[in-house]
Amino acid sequence: MNAKAVVINGTDVPVERINPIACFYSAVTRKMADGVPFFPEQAMTRDEALRSYTASAAWAAFEELEKGTLAAGKLADLVVLSGDLLTFPADEIPKVRVETTLVGGQVLYEAPTALRKQ
Repeated sequence: MNAKAVVINGTDVPVERINPIACFYSAVTRKMADGVPFFPEQAMTRDEALRSYTASAAWAAFEELEKGTLAAGKLADLVVLSGDLLTFPADEIPKVRVETTLVGGQVLYEAPTALRKQ
């Protein structure tokens, strides 16, 4: 990042479980699941981490015109979370849960506890 490279993030399946929230937590805290720090000097800001999973990942896949940011005409692929990853206390990020998932603007998943407008 210091060299102005575009950094992307994703899960490391099948090496690890698919858990983007855990990966986001590790990117910003540089702590492993057991709490042990891992190269803490490489921590990203929350904005950098979010960009690495969204806009930068779409750019790396040559899909930035279709996804990666919220804009008219782009695919409506998004999640609604139980907490704001940009402001939630760092040590509590792993407690954030997916409430709703939309792909192409269609709800594909809704947690049983998600509030739903009728």
